Parts: sequence; structure tokens; C-alpha cells
Amino acid sequence: MSLSLNLPINSVSFGQTSVLLLRELVKNNKDLLIFPIGNNIDLNSQVGLEKDFLDTIQKSVSNSLSNHKRSNKIFKLWHLNGSLESFSEKQTLLSFYELDSPTKFEINIVKNNHKVLLSSSFAIDIFKSYGCKNLEFIPLAFDKYNFSRKEKRYFSDDRIVFNIVGKLEKRKHHKKLIQAWLKKYGNNKRYYLQCAVANPFIQPEQQNALLASILEGKQYFNISFINHMPQNASYNEYLNSGDIVIGMSGGEGWGLPEFHSVCIGKHAIILNAHAYKEWANNDNSIMVEPNGKIEAYDNLFFSKGAPFNQGSIFDFNSDDFLNACDLAIEKVRLNKVNKNGLELQTKFSSELFYKNILNHIE
Repeated sequence: MSLSLNLPINSVSFGQTSVLLLRELVKNNKDLLIFPIGNNIDLNSQVGLEKDFLDTIQKSVSNSLSNHKRSNKIFKLWHLNGSLESFSEKQTLLSFYELDSPTKFEINIVKNNHKVLLSSSFAIDIFKSYGCKNLEFIPLAFDKYNFSRKEKRYFSDDRIVFNIVGKLEKRKHHKKLIQAWLKKYGNNKRYYLQCAVANPFIQPEQQNALLASILEGKQYFNISFINHMPQNASYNEYLNSGDIVIGMSGGEGWGLPEFHSVCIGKHAIILNAHAYKEWANNDNSIMVEPNGKIEAYDNLFFSKGAPFNQGSIFDFNSDDFLNACDLAIEKVRLNKVNKNGLELQTKFSSELFYKNILNHIE
């Protein structure tokens, strides 16, 4: 029987996970019926897609309307907002939840899916406390097709390079992190901060104003803000160019950029909270304990009183973060390669992710 799928096929974070799954499904000769979310297929970001794969995807999309039946099970990968809708009576939904106060709309959507998969035990426990029973945990995977460790030198000197990742927003604590780092390491040639925080959902003028507010009119020679990288090959180079990745977001569904950095052997400073705890620990990262919570609202992506995305994010003490930076620096000086991090490639392989998905939908 054909597998029916409803998912984004593009370069955005959800789409990235979708394409990884599709690669494994096609590799294993699964017969697919695909309903692309948004009807916009964009695979330009991907590395090494073969013609047979592209032909299979196109055929699967073309055949979906004529061959799919509502009695068939369907697998969907999408936000909770937009997942009450289904092409089938029994829909298995893989989604991601980042806050801590589900609204009545989010709870109803979860309850009205046949099964909901979340990549965060923290989020599952929250929904279960509201009476949802149809949830199961599923870990995400290392994307071996687009990311790998590169043994090359990116700078002519011996500077230690920190990377900050993720789209610029309050939830990820970018302003707090950058300002704390600059206060301690700013204009010190031994250390360098690279910020790949471009947010395509913000107007360029607004983004420039936000970055200017972070720097407070001061100038630093050891920080750079990197433009959006639409190609995964470029993003892989960025991740490889750093020594230490900073993952201190107050709420994540997984944290793919931080995760992939650790998988390719980078040292990491990670907040010991939410979905980070599914893959980060004291063996592969410097863990920073949260010191409480703050409201997530920023009037950009999270607005108080909205039907979705309500609640708080984890916070942290800046001194605890800076102490973790010092510990990470020592780790880099001892060995640039995070050997325990490399082991995550096997523990969270795309093959295991594929098998886990099939176990839930077949």
C-alpha cells in the first residue's frame, strides 16, 4: 500500500526534516503519495539530489489526488496551527512545541489527531497534563546528506571561534547572549563571535535596527553578522568554521543547528532545558542550568492573547553562561574535536528516524 504524506518540501526547518525523511523513504523504495504543504516544492538548498529522487517526488505528488483515499492513514509534518485539517480519517502528526501553556485550540488539535509525535518529552508532559493521551516521543536525526565534518582551517590565526545560530528573536535570547559575550570577550583578538541569526520573516530594515540595538552603538572587530545562507553546503561550512556552538534558546522543538554542530564534533554550550535535553548532556556539552522563566511575548512571533504560542521560555544567568564559555574554551584548547559529540551521528541516524516514523504510521 502507498504511504500518504502531507508535508512541506523546502529549505525551512520543517522542510529540512521532511526532505531527510523523503530521502530515506525513496532509498527504501517506498511507494509514496505526497500532498506538499503550500504546493511549493523547493529543493534548491539540498546537497546531492539525484534525478531519480526528483522524478519519484514529482510522480508521488502527481498521483496523490487520483490515488489517495480518506480511509488511508496519512503522516503529516507541520505546525499545530494548520494541523486540524487532514486528508485522512487517521492522521499521524509530527509537530514541534516550544512554550509551556497550550491554548484550547492547540489542545483540541492534538486531541483530534489520531496520533501526535513530538521531539520533546518536556512538551509531551505538558500536553498530557491537559488531558491529551495520544502523544509519543520521537527523536529527530542527523542529516548526513547535507552536513559533515570538514578537516580544514578557516582562519590564519589561532582564534577560538564561537557560533550563535537560529533566526533572530527573543525566544532564542540572542540579544542577551551577544551582549554578555561582548562584555567579556569584545575586542579580544583571541576570540571571535560569528552570528548566523538572519531571520527571513523580518524586514531587512527592522532586522538591522534590532542588531544595532544589540551593539548599542559600540564597535567590535571580533564579531560578525552573517547573511542568510540558502544553501545547506554554505551552512555546513559555517558550522564547521566554529569551535564552540552556543545553544541557549529558551524554548526549542529540537535545536537542529546546535545539534548538527555537536554531531560534527564541535564543542557546545547548551541550556539544560526543554528539547535540548533529548540529545545534549554533560558528556557532549557544557550544560547551563536555567534560573527560571520569562514570558515569550515579543509582538513579532509571539503575541499575548493569540490563539497559538502562549506561555513562557526558560531564562538563565549571564554569569553562568560566561562561566560555561570559559569551560568550553578549555575544552577546545585540550582537543578541538568533541569526540562524544561525533557519536550522536550514529545514535540519531536518519535510518533510525525513518524506521521510527514507519513504526508509527504503518
